[in-house]
Amino acid sequence: MKPGDALMRHYLQFKDLRAEEYAHLFDRAGIIKRRFKNYEKYQPLQDRTLAMIFEKASTRTRVSFEAGMYQMGGSVVHLTTGDSQLGRAEPVEDSARVISRMVDIVMIRTYEQSKIERFAAHSRVPVINGLTNEYHPCQILADLFTFIEARGMDRRGSIDMDCLKGRVVAWVGDGNNMANTWLQAAEILGFTVHVSTPSGYGIDHAVAGVKDASCYKVFDDPREACAGADLVTTDVWTSMGYEAENEARKAAFKDWCVDRDMMARAKPDALFMHCLPAHRGEEVAADVIDGPQSVVWEEAENRMHVQKALMEYLLLGRIG
Repeated sequence: MKPGDALMRHYLQFKDLRAEEYAHLFDRAGIIKRRFKNYEKYQPLQDRTLAMIFEKASTRTRVSFEAGMYQMGGSVVHLTTGDSQLGRAEPVEDSARVISRMVDIVMIRTYEQSKIERFAAHSRVPVINGLTNEYHPCQILADLFTFIEARGMDRRGSIDMDCLKGRVVAWVGDGNNMANTWLQAAEILGFTVHVSTPSGYGIDHAVAGVKDASCYKVFDDPREACAGADLVTTDVWTSMGYEAENEARKAAFKDWCVDRDMMARAKPDALFMHCLPAHRGEEVAADVIDGPQSVVWEEAENRMHVQKALMEYLLLGRIG
């Protein structure tokens, strides 16, 4: 696939790909992860360069993309607002025109979704959303793969996408980028999200952009949202960029801490996930995130494996 090719794809929000493409990505992520665990060299992206642009600081996003690209045989250029002109002294569109002539793929972690869309519109290479205020597709990609590993993968590593059908995911907390992306995933992959947020912090349905209202249900009581759930998940109460609201949010969210009572209302084998970083005693109790139902560390590792599969797909197309 060459820069400027008509087949070039961006990944700016979860609904940019179809269900059958996700089935392929999850299958490839499983294969790539097994090779990694078995120390099998797999470097299909030799001589390819990833530019990572960070306007929001990151731990997991940087490490997972950078380590993943090196493992796939490629190289990485790391840029921040302090050492680039993105949106500061140079229009986003001009930065896109220049950077995309020098690299093969770009990952951006920024604030407004409109900025990454403007960049992508003028890029000659695929652009991946590493996080924006509105969406976090790579994280949900990892979360779903983690669930499939636990509930829909046989000993040979074959993926059963049907394991997602009819499942219930309980989202407890802020109606943020994670919540928006969970709703998009539910609509595409056939499960239901139970959403519970404090008053005034609900999901903006216009931003989430789902057309099928049957893919989610809204609950005032977070305990009711967790009832019968296959997966309970949450995020920090105050996301990056909203620090000025921290005290008000702590007061508003005090009843939205995922604790043992909430997990007890979910199915006995329900999993707990958190995109991290986590604040024990705020959005999640310590005995939940560190308990036997928690898969947060597998979830964090899987960011790298699904993103390797995503970069492979965007650069090389369907493998296998």
